[in-house]
Amino acid sequence: MKERIAKFIREKAYKPMTFEELSTALGVAEKQHVQLKKTLEQMEVAGEVVKTRLDRFGAPERMNLAVGRLQGHPKGFGFLVQDDPEADDIFIGRESLNGAWHGDRIMVRLSPPARTGGRVEGEVIRILHRATTRVVGTFEAAKHAGYVTPDDRRIADDIFIPRGATNGAKVGEKVVVQVVQYPEARRNAEGKIVERIGMKGAVGVDIVSVIRKFGLPEVFPPRVLAEAEPIPDTVTEQAIREDGRRDLRGWNIVTIDGEDAKDLDDAVNVERIRDGHWRLGVHIADVSYYVQEGTALDREAYARATSVYLADRVVPMLPPKLSNGICSLNPQVDRLTLSCVMEIDAHGKVHKYEIFPSVIKTAARMTYTKVNEILAGDEDAIAAYRPLVPMFREMHALMEVLRGRRMRRGAIDFDLPEAKVKLNENGWPVEIRRVERGVSERIIEEFMLAANETVAEHCQKQGVPFMFRVHGEPAGDRLAGLRDFLALFGYTLRIPTDGAVPAKLLQTITDWVRGRPEENLISQVILRTMRQAIYSAENFGHFGLAADYYCHFTSPIRRYPDLVVHRVLRAMLTGGMNAKVRGKWERWMPEAAQHSSDRERVAVEAERETIDLKKSEYMSERIGETFQGLISGVGPFGFFVQLPTTVEGLVHISSLTDDYYHFHDNYYALIGERTRRRFRLGDTVVVRVGRVDVDNRQVDFMLEADETPVVTVTAVPGETRQRSAHKQALRGVPKQVQKELPAPAQEREDDRKGGKRRRRGKRGTGEAAEPGLAAAVAPAPPPAPLAAPTQRRPVKVKLQQVEEVQKPAPRERSQPRTRIRDVDREIRVRPGDKVDMWGVPVPETRGRKGLDEDPSVINPYALTPPPRDGGGGGRGGGRAFTEAPFSPAPGTADESAGLPGLTAGGTAARGARRSGQRVRRRPRAAQHDGEK
Repeated sequence: MKERIAKFIREKAYKPMTFEELSTALGVAEKQHVQLKKTLEQMEVAGEVVKTRLDRFGAPERMNLAVGRLQGHPKGFGFLVQDDPEADDIFIGRESLNGAWHGDRIMVRLSPPARTGGRVEGEVIRILHRATTRVVGTFEAAKHAGYVTPDDRRIADDIFIPRGATNGAKVGEKVVVQVVQYPEARRNAEGKIVERIGMKGAVGVDIVSVIRKFGLPEVFPPRVLAEAEPIPDTVTEQAIREDGRRDLRGWNIVTIDGEDAKDLDDAVNVERIRDGHWRLGVHIADVSYYVQEGTALDREAYARATSVYLADRVVPMLPPKLSNGICSLNPQVDRLTLSCVMEIDAHGKVHKYEIFPSVIKTAARMTYTKVNEILAGDEDAIAAYRPLVPMFREMHALMEVLRGRRMRRGAIDFDLPEAKVKLNENGWPVEIRRVERGVSERIIEEFMLAANETVAEHCQKQGVPFMFRVHGEPAGDRLAGLRDFLALFGYTLRIPTDGAVPAKLLQTITDWVRGRPEENLISQVILRTMRQAIYSAENFGHFGLAADYYCHFTSPIRRYPDLVVHRVLRAMLTGGMNAKVRGKWERWMPEAAQHSSDRERVAVEAERETIDLKKSEYMSERIGETFQGLISGVGPFGFFVQLPTTVEGLVHISSLTDDYYHFHDNYYALIGERTRRRFRLGDTVVVRVGRVDVDNRQVDFMLEADETPVVTVTAVPGETRQRSAHKQALRGVPKQVQKELPAPAQEREDDRKGGKRRRRGKRGTGEAAEPGLAAAVAPAPPPAPLAAPTQRRPVKVKLQQVEEVQKPAPRERSQPRTRIRDVDREIRVRPGDKVDMWGVPVPETRGRKGLDEDPSVINPYALTPPPRDGGGGGRGGGRAFTEAPFSPAPGTADESAGLPGLTAGGTAARGARRSGQRVRRRPRAAQHDGEK
């Protein structure tokens, strides 16, 4: 009935109906009205239908509404992450949240953009489901009551605690609050303390606080443990004989995992067969044999959905008896598995495959480190595992073939660094090291990808209910931001007119930056540009892997979607996929996919927060120490620096005391007003640890100016209040000379007849002010010095030489247009002349009186984005500069300052508005050009 209602109300001819009208239109008998009403209520709670004030039901998307999950922000605003993975996020201001908290499922009314091309905004009109019922925070006492400051900064307001609900909590103690009343228009949330974790800063309190904050279950319910207790510790002969299992215990199969891994759920083997092909076997623990659908074990696994790997512990999806025992593929013991055996040719194509239940006995428990040593030629490692060495070499060869095929089709391979935190017995971090991917890590990665794609394609072609892993294309606005960002580093990202960028193009960028200092930075920006991969009952491909079919099949011990895939395969292999099972899974699969995606996000946030917590604790003992790092982010407030250990901290702009620094968003740089010193994305700097806020996971750095390489830039002339004077000066024509230039015969004839002189070109263009000036300047030699040579060195500037180009005119009265090209010319100044920061003379009538006397006035000659390239015609906008806007100043060296291929739009007015300057309004045509 639910599907019928959803389909009916989304028909084009449908209009909002009352319950009676809807039941009549659907043909629902009166005795089924109770069921219809209950179904409508469930759909209303889920946001699938909307009930208006007049008790009429309609589709949200046709009533200017959107439904999804609220993604909060520490500054108080949020974003609606819509159910449709292809839909863009919707901004929600703080005043429009109406009591909604991070994670809540909400319904939002959409508002048109406030300006052309702006973002659509929304206002919360209904909270469908509260995601947070308990909050972890620090207790503080007031005169007659208390309050709790939440650890989650996305909950902006404190929670009021009445006098009788403090549970004896002390000031500064970490507590868990049960929310009694959620916030309203003029009232904070109210709660009661249900658990006291311990004093802030005590050993172990930090991790427990994170576990409580994200609602991670620490222990399994007694009923679940009781159900797991009878499961045998060894594989029985009866289990081997069931389901037609193949005996693969004679195969040379190994597991390859990290040193500290305990849940070994995948094993592999490779051998050469006929015609130069390989036979790759991927064998996955058969968890579905032990965890039956509908049992207490299954319900608990579904609720958890994933194992969570924190800094000092693991919160498993299954009880240890299964995850570390009978389901773990430990060496030299029998284990039940589900195998995917593929025949792969020399080009990486899968020619044949089989998926079947099996029993295996792994030959060895290998680690990534040992396999890397073997493949690197370490004699001791080779001697210890000599019988397995030929297979490891075949694995290496097959990995290169599979990876080459995946790269050719356009898969994006991010090689982002991971941090490994080493803790002492008290849980305090003593070392943070960067984990790199070696050959063995890539071997397992490629083998698992091949198995996942093969299983997904098999189930898609069989047409069975299934849970895919999908990844949509990046949104158009994010691609535009990525294009501007990449231009800073000299790479041009060409976005097609339809806005769809193929994955292969982004792969080209990751290949281009590999080995460069900014590799990690650009890879992270590209990753943030892309959408988040999710689970889905419908398949629309995986953009990042450039795969048409993909699922998660290889980790059923720690991911519930993998367990679902195993159940589907077992049902297909054993004949259990009947109409009843198919119908049940078709109805349940979308809900399970959404739940698994939500729990995955929670797990990722919890893992990231514990790592950030341990990083800040580690840095808190290193205040005053210096480190070298890369600038990973720049803003008006300062710049972020990432150390080789992946620790990131902020250098605040207030700590840069040698100059006034201004942020130039077109170039992702802070530039000094007087010194022209530049701090840009990807630059190397030396910093000292100044302050660490462990509670907020923040590290503040201080720049070591003497040890950091100094990079300066020369300013680019912009459209300022001396725009006209600059143009004349850059042409090398002194004001006195301009008055003496003869006018052409046509203009003298116009003057004689009283006609209007055409002295000006098009407004906002770079054409000569007078046609006669063009004729006179072109053949003229450089002007003679106005005075004797001075001590000031001659400054080379860009001059514009004008050539006459006759253009077909739409009307007889049109004048010839001009084309501008750049030439170099030398300008000399007299001893008493005022010059701007480029060495160009400033006319006396347009002096800068007051600016030199008042240092608080922002320099009007500060760096502004240059006009677009393309010369001085019409909408091209201003002069063309052939040099990159960031070129090294005389006497400095900066190999990266010249940015090949970099073009930047924008105007002085726009740059000044962003920095708070008052600017003089420029001509309309020029304004339009700059914002284009």
